[in-house]
Amino acid sequence: MALTDYKGIMVYAEQREGELQNVALELLGEGKKLAAKLGVELSALVLGKDVKKLSDKLFEYGAEKVYFVEDKILDKYSTEAYTDAFTAVIEAKKPEIVMIGATTIGRDLAPRVSARLKTGLTADCTSLDIDTEKRLILQTRPAFGGNVMATIICPNHRPQMSTVRPGVMEKSAPEKGKKGVLEEVKVTFSDIKAKVVKIVKEAKKQVSLGDAKIIVSGGRGSGSQKGFNLVKELAKALGGEVGASRAAVEAGYVGKEHQVGQTGQTVKPELYIACGISGAIQHLAGMQNARTIIAINKDPNAAIFKLCDFGIVGDLNEVIPAFIEELKKA
Repeated sequence: MALTDYKGIMVYAEQREGELQNVALELLGEGKKLAAKLGVELSALVLGKDVKKLSDKLFEYGAEKVYFVEDKILDKYSTEAYTDAFTAVIEAKKPEIVMIGATTIGRDLAPRVSARLKTGLTADCTSLDIDTEKRLILQTRPAFGGNVMATIICPNHRPQMSTVRPGVMEKSAPEKGKKGVLEEVKVTFSDIKAKVVKIVKEAKKQVSLGDAKIIVSGGRGSGSQKGFNLVKELAKALGGEVGASRAAVEAGYVGKEHQVGQTGQTVKPELYIACGISGAIQHLAGMQNARTIIAINKDPNAAIFKLCDFGIVGDLNEVIPAFIEELKKA
């Protein structure tokens, strides 16, 4: 493998039923910064049945070139077909860095592609940077159960591949009407052994933590369901969403769809209020990029106070009702 044959950054632009996923636009925003540091082109790849039309939005959000593969076999996601298409494009275009959203589809697709290409993959990255001298992407993610943050490199193989959680990176402001180079790539598919016969969607209440501007989260320090209910009341009073630490979810105070952290969702709200949350690195990995963080904890030595912008040392059972009372006066 000649490493110098590989140039540029490619973002996998995930779409579902013809709709681009937000994480694709977030990765383009980060990709623009990294591409500028390396002085290379930023491209996007979109796969599907009728996806050429999505190129306009990809250009507006930063892609200089958009590759697309259209085929009826790509109408519904299947690991084999998408792996064939993705691998073929990488082999033909040779990007040095490939970024993929750590969605359910991305987590299924990325390892298959990296194995096919015999290169490395760093999963669930929380930050990316560039060593411009060595042309290496510095991929940071929680490791050892979230107890340390590890920075991983892939010096000997190309492309360098990363998956990034939705909500970690920021979308850049779209440039309306921006255009770039659009190129269709023809792919020969292998004998696909698995066929998607039917997709069954389960109707359930959606918790939009990723898009929430305000999140009030409760942790083990809630102490009981009654204590956690105060967290819910505060979220309602602020017009925000309810979040939770893993400990609160495991205690049964709220469903897993509310969990924030390494094993839950990654969020970046304008305001994050952590109630009775100690500040374990597993939780911090999911919310540390919030614009403003307020912590309420009766332990003055809690790790969360090292990260927060404003800290209140006190019992949430006393602090939250007082907080709500003041909101009613406003």
